[in-house]
Amino acid sequence: MSNEQAGFLVEVIYALPKQQKLIQVHVPPETTCIEAVRLSDMQRYFPEIDLDTVKLGIFSRLVKHDEVLQPGQRVEIYRPLIADPKDVRRKRAEKAKEDGRINKITGSKL
Repeated sequence: MSNEQAGFLVEVIYALPKQQKLIQVHVPPETTCIEAVRLSDMQRYFPEIDLDTVKLGIFSRLVKHDEVLQPGQRVEIYRPLIADPKDVRRKRAEKAKEDGRINKITGSKL
């Protein structure tokens, strides 16, 4: 039996603004991303993680829960967005117009 048939190590990581946790997990071949998260028991440290709806990534690339892992990969657990980035930019631009920092017609800085 080769080492790959016996399984391999992957990392599972979750980060908050002031705290992060990285757990190495030994997984069998054909393990999916969500299975690795379950095996890591990350919810013991962060019970707010909802495994049914959580977004996952591998090295900053968004992946589906059922994507099969390769040796050495890192599964990233993403936090939900607090605010929609488009709404934030729109509100910032409206405020700049109200404050007179942007030309209301062209949108350029004064």
